[in-house]
Amino acid sequence: MHLKSEVFTTVKSIPQAYWDNVNCCTNIYYSPQFLKAFELANTDINFNYIFIVKDKKAIAFANTQIVTIGVETITKNIKMSHKIRRIVNTMFCNNQIRVLFCGNVFLSGEYGTFLKEGEDKIETFKALVKGVKKLSTRTKKLSTIFVKDFENESLYITDYLQSYDYTAMQVEPNMIITLEPKWASFENYTSALKSKYRVKANRADAKSDALNVVSLSTEAIKKHKEELQALYQNTIENADFNAQVLNLETYVHLKNTFKEKFIVKGYFLDGKLVGFLSAMLNGANLDAHFIGIDYSKNKDYGIYTRILNDYVRLGISTKSKHINLGRTASEIKSTLGAIPKTLTCYCKHKRYVPNLLLKPFIKNVQIKSFKQHQPFK
Repeated sequence: MHLKSEVFTTVKSIPQAYWDNVNCCTNIYYSPQFLKAFELANTDINFNYIFIVKDKKAIAFANTQIVTIGVETITKNIKMSHKIRRIVNTMFCNNQIRVLFCGNVFLSGEYGTFLKEGEDKIETFKALVKGVKKLSTRTKKLSTIFVKDFENESLYITDYLQSYDYTAMQVEPNMIITLEPKWASFENYTSALKSKYRVKANRADAKSDALNVVSLSTEAIKKHKEELQALYQNTIENADFNAQVLNLETYVHLKNTFKEKFIVKGYFLDGKLVGFLSAMLNGANLDAHFIGIDYSKNKDYGIYTRILNDYVRLGISTKSKHINLGRTASEIKSTLGAIPKTLTCYCKHKRYVPNLLLKPFIKNVQIKSFKQHQPFK
């Protein structure tokens, strides 16, 4: 089986036949329209798209981005001793490092590689890994390669990365709510909760009663773009780890392209934007995307807890089967009934000796533990 990789630097340069061959576009996150929105708005990132070709037909796809990150962004929120942190920071000269992400750096979940049904998954995946290596070899000043977000069901394929000198690490799980078909309203959902969790959900609504929640059109996103960007930056600064800042011009493109499937809601207090949520309807799932909060108003008006309630409302109103609330704040999401879905990433340094030093460090990375609540009766 002769497999070769082809790398494209723009979505528009990819032949339509390749998308048709791989047949991945039923999932919005693999569609050229979705990927193009990120490429158009985030010009400081190098986007590359790897296709594996067999007999002139594409059989697999990988989405990659080359980004620059400050080392301390990575080390500051990982559990390790001061000594190890100092060694790692020194290894990367305490400065910016260039990282090749295979996977979508702006999504949490398995949306980076796609293997066509009916092909030998392991051989095809190995060919993708070689394609990533080829791309990394020709990328100047690159230090690290990060292949991200695989669910447990995929590990029998992806663990082959370890034979290419990658080290596996667990990252924070996605928090998933499974919705019962009989929940026709938010009240149906809250009545399925144990008393203390129902009181909590209702209190979040009552506290945020002064907020005016508005669905934002493309024009409204354009109008409020700077405020949305500032609110989003607030949440990033509060997050444990964020590899890259999204330019919210991306949302203008996504709303234009996906219409009602891409949802942005603004939270206004006395006419001023103090929060927003964004979400994508992808098949039977509703996926939470980025949010933004004015933290000076969050305590008094419960903006964050209201946003979480509204994700549940959106999931119910769109008749979704699952709501993916993404990573971070796992415990509070579990109070709404979200269950963790484990995700594994793989990492390696481009050079042999630093990679040897990096391996034990990656193996020692521990994700934060949290209390998993059981809110349903």
